[in-house]
Amino acid sequence: MISSQTVSLSRSEQKRAAILEAAISLFCGQGFPNTSMDEVAKKAGVSKQTVYSHFGNKDELFVASIESKCVMHDITPDMLADVVHPERVLTQFAARFGAMIVSEEALTVYRACVSQADTHPEVSKLYFAGGPSVMLALLSDYFRRVEAEGKYRFGDTRHAAIRLCLMLFGERRLRLELGMPVDDSDEERSRYLEDTISMFLRAARV
Repeated sequence: MISSQTVSLSRSEQKRAAILEAAISLFCGQGFPNTSMDEVAKKAGVSKQTVYSHFGNKDELFVASIESKCVMHDITPDMLADVVHPERVLTQFAARFGAMIVSEEALTVYRACVSQADTHPEVSKLYFAGGPSVMLALLSDYFRRVEAEGKYRFGDTRHAAIRLCLMLFGERRLRLELGMPVDDSDEERSRYLEDTISMFLRAARV
């Protein structure tokens, strides 16, 4: 089903959005190896040819569907454009990234990759390429641009990006990965994310 957010898109863009929506649903529900392009086309309400016209193969579709989750949470290069106010930008990033990594879809895909790592290691590689790798590249580039302003020094910017992302996982993500109940409130989670950004930037301040 095409959401109301796609109404202003062209017909081709609407079909692409429907394909991605169908793909992530199937990948989450039955796993990458058990999902076929035929099933994606049927669920999206388009022809198989249309699926292939947008995505050359299932690997490409899987990576695109993972990347689309970042866009859905508005984690895009545009949100990391302001290098003058990194405190505000990174606090906003933390809120969006923090919400994405504890979402049911993100956890379902992650668990599926881990459970199939021995038998289908290629799925984990695709997941990393479509999700973590993209996120780390965005942050690394942002840190380099912020450094040019002269107020912060992050050292190896990729390492800095890795540190920040792992810090933002927090206890909630760990508990959810283990199937344990969450015992922190949304207010506590928000405070944790904000405090993490403050601590991270204090350490990098020139």
